[in-house]
Amino acid sequence: MCGIIGYVGRRSVQELLLAGLSKLEYRGYDSAGISVIADDRIDAVRAVGNLGALRAKLDGRSSTATGEAVAVAQRPATTGIGHTRWATHGRVSEENAHPHYDSEDRVHVVVNGIVENYVALKDRLTAAGSVFTSETDAEVIAHLVAAHYDGDLAAAVRSAYAELEGHYAFVAMSLDEPDVLVGARRECPLVVGRGDGEQFVASAVPAFLAQTRRVQYVENGEIVVLRPDGVTITTAAGEIVQREEQTVDWDEETAEKGGFETFMLKEIHEQADAVAEAISDRTARGDAVDLQEEGALDEEILMGVQRIVIVACGTAYHAGLIGRYAIEEWARLPVEMDIASEYRYRNPVVGPGDLVIGISQSGETADTLAAMRLAAERGAKVLAITNAMGSQATRDADAVLYTRAGLEICVAATKTFLCQVAVIYLLALRLAELRGTLEPERLAELVGEMKRLPHLIDEVLTGAGNQVRAVADAYWQSEFFLYIGRHVGLPVALEGALKLKEISYIATDAYAAGEMKHGPIALLDDSTPVVCVATDSPVLEKVVSNMQEVRARGAKVIAITTAGNAQIAQHADSTIPVPAVDWMLQPILAVIPLQLLAYEIARRRELNVDQPRNLAKTVTVE
Repeated sequence: MCGIIGYVGRRSVQELLLAGLSKLEYRGYDSAGISVIADDRIDAVRAVGNLGALRAKLDGRSSTATGEAVAVAQRPATTGIGHTRWATHGRVSEENAHPHYDSEDRVHVVVNGIVENYVALKDRLTAAGSVFTSETDAEVIAHLVAAHYDGDLAAAVRSAYAELEGHYAFVAMSLDEPDVLVGARRECPLVVGRGDGEQFVASAVPAFLAQTRRVQYVENGEIVVLRPDGVTITTAAGEIVQREEQTVDWDEETAEKGGFETFMLKEIHEQADAVAEAISDRTARGDAVDLQEEGALDEEILMGVQRIVIVACGTAYHAGLIGRYAIEEWARLPVEMDIASEYRYRNPVVGPGDLVIGISQSGETADTLAAMRLAAERGAKVLAITNAMGSQATRDADAVLYTRAGLEICVAATKTFLCQVAVIYLLALRLAELRGTLEPERLAELVGEMKRLPHLIDEVLTGAGNQVRAVADAYWQSEFFLYIGRHVGLPVALEGALKLKEISYIATDAYAAGEMKHGPIALLDDSTPVVCVATDSPVLEKVVSNMQEVRARGAKVIAITTAGNAQIAQHADSTIPVPAVDWMLQPILAVIPLQLLAYEIARRRELNVDQPRNLAKTVTVE
């Protein structure tokens, strides 16, 4: 989720880069840096912290310093690149901040994304004489481009691109071609801003919207070459691509939302990218999961765990429920799930041999922090799953797994939920591997399914819209909804119901479908929409029976189904299919139509989905 920007043209570049980074800081704020071509050198400055730290370092630079700050040049620097970082590989430090550069300091790059095969590339480049100065995967791109460089930066980038695996976008510049920038895109976003005698390239339009509204979108698998007098887009093989300019008419607020009407909708559509950030490097081996990262729990402790307790609140609680099913199914460990606000007051039985997992998007949720501290006081090991580096949870816990979702502005959680689920899936798989409870073939199959998730999320987002809007049109005036599910479908139902409550203010209940006859069925009549999570699973036949019970009382069934399963449509009034994936992973896809449904209903009711009444993004008090 890092932010990148580049400029080549006629104006002094430093302030343009900083202004652009200020519009991208939502994509990362652990560190920031810029590199500019000044006379016969590339000058770079990097700083830990937000852009304020970078500006302070630039303001205090010495005109005689080299390599550490942008020195006074004979002519203003007019070519440069900038970066704001959300840390994945390597701790937050100045050495790990971007831009990165090769051993001779002639090629600089800024990168958003993950290089999955960086270890093999780094070993090869090191053997050839490259000297690496950071812990990041991104630095390998600078050395690889430099290794291929023979007077043509675009050709060097194409050659490097052919060797890189992962999902990323990067921009490179070379001292030997001071009026050229070259960008490359694989999965991660990249867009060009066209000017007169100047060109911009960035992760998102807001980075240069104050300077130009003329844009060209770089598509997946393309290379873009920018010079002051023009832009050339090619395929990875070097074939010219004709790409029309577009003119964006966004105002500044719309630009911050990436062209979406609300932050919530923008963040829903960022979920594929966010989940890719959460899983890509951790599944790079292809047949297993690697969680040996900065701050991770010692694997000897993981191997000795006798019981797991998960504590969380709200949406994070629902993520933990999915995690309970996955850990028990794959790792065969007993898992206790508790609402943090209850756990902290019930004198729980917990101690050595237990691993307590606290899940909190902000890392500042008061009840979750208190529950984690209670467990630590009684001798349990504590693992935090959070999105916020440096938060209180990261300081209190014995270890941390970051969800890497990027900044989430809307109060209602969407992409942070999917990333929490993805990370706890990874933990479950790693536990299973360490404990030998999954055959290697089954483990590799599940890792392969995890790697498919970002693409499948995109399929849901591009394919479910019409069905979701039709359901919203039919039921947006309803005053009560019931959500039901079984097994891993239950937490999906709970989360879908919570989203509808949060942003539409409709009375909504969610139940385990098997509990319908124990009371909830009394609520049903012919005006009641019932949302049923009916994706493929070992309990699907039971779910179908519950759907038949609902329809027999006259209620309307809206079913979330697995694509290709025609049976469910016979028992539902409306169906919204999601792509097929291993049944245990289905919640990540099944919840997305429910997010969209809540959104569409709230918009029809003309409500503020980004700031629902009575709610705050982070609950830091009881």
